[in-house]
Amino acid sequence: MKDVICPKCQSVFNLDQAGFAEILKQVRNTEFETEVNQRLLLAEKEKSDALALAETSLKSNFDLEMAKKEQEIALLKAEANRQLSESLALKESELVTLKAQLSNFQTEKTLAITQAVSNGEMEREALKNALEKKELEKQNLESTLRQEMQSESQRFNAIIQYKEEQLQQAKDMKMRLSTKMVGESLEQHCENEFNKIRALAFPKAEFKKDNDASSGSKGDFIYREFDEHNVEIVSIMFEMKNESDESASKKKNEDFFKELNKDRNQKKCEYAVLVSMLEADSDLYNTGIVDVSYHFEKMYVIRPQFFIPMITLLRNAALNSLVYKQELAKVRNQNVDITGFEARLTNFQEGFSKNYLSASAHFEQAIKEIDASIAKMNKVKSELLTSANQLRLANDKAQDLTIKKLTSNNPTMRAKFDEERAKNADENNIP
Repeated sequence: MKDVICPKCQSVFNLDQAGFAEILKQVRNTEFETEVNQRLLLAEKEKSDALALAETSLKSNFDLEMAKKEQEIALLKAEANRQLSESLALKESELVTLKAQLSNFQTEKTLAITQAVSNGEMEREALKNALEKKELEKQNLESTLRQEMQSESQRFNAIIQYKEEQLQQAKDMKMRLSTKMVGESLEQHCENEFNKIRALAFPKAEFKKDNDASSGSKGDFIYREFDEHNVEIVSIMFEMKNESDESASKKKNEDFFKELNKDRNQKKCEYAVLVSMLEADSDLYNTGIVDVSYHFEKMYVIRPQFFIPMITLLRNAALNSLVYKQELAKVRNQNVDITGFEARLTNFQEGFSKNYLSASAHFEQAIKEIDASIAKMNKVKSELLTSANQLRLANDKAQDLTIKKLTSNNPTMRAKFDEERAKNADENNIP
């Protein structure tokens, strides 16, 4: 506890440590505001001086640039006037030259027109003579062509008459044939065509009539071919359809698709082919090989002339997949229990999936708890860092606080501290 005398009213009062700290705070705040105001005034003055200096410098530079640009503009105007004068003089010279050339051109034009008229008359006479000659040649050619056309017309009429007679004979023949005979004639044609090349092109193939009607229906022919290991290469169910031109009810090809597909499936054939003479005027079926798999898979409609090419086409395509068929047959011959293997694999997958889901759930729960702990630790870390920063700032302020700074602008307090320091020195016999 110290006795302190007020410098204004000379009152004596006791000052404890808290009161002393409050006085120091008031003194420091007042001095800080005074110093800040002085620095703001000084900075404002420096800013004004710098702006004035910059304005003067910019004005000077601007004046110099303006003078330079005006000088350049004057030079450009002088150069432009000179070039314009030279250009006008050149254009006037060119104009005089063009006028002279135009005068010469008019003279040459008059002479050329006169010469052209004369030459035109001569050419017109020559063209007239040539035209008369061509007209005569045309008349002779027309006469010759007319005679040739009459001769050709007579020859074609004779051919047409002959064809009509043959067509009528064929119609008469078909009228005498029953529907069954017409159909059998197409079957016989296809069988004969196959047998002609069987030994050479299809030595290991089977081509025979389908005589098994136990299922209620049957196709006409079945083609099968096997490799040396008795693996089927390709199999085709054939149905042949024909009808007399004079038949009362005209059938369509698609009327037989469903039955042909049924026969193919019952006889376990891979492909189904309808060899048909039906719909003779159809642009679609007259193109040759028609894929109708949009009705039934692996089904085609062909005209009789494409019977052998169709077999060859399907056979060659099947040979490309023969390796896979052989591998499949090899697997089957080894009696590999594919079903049992798949069941064991499924059981393993289900057991593994169950264990995985259980472990995954525990892992996810552990990860959530770890994440929560990390979040808490990060929060504590943030709080500790904030507290450490505040302590550092407080320490810096305490270290920077000295008696000299506190009394630097307060003579009364400085005198008091000096008096107290001297008193302590006397008491401790410090010289």
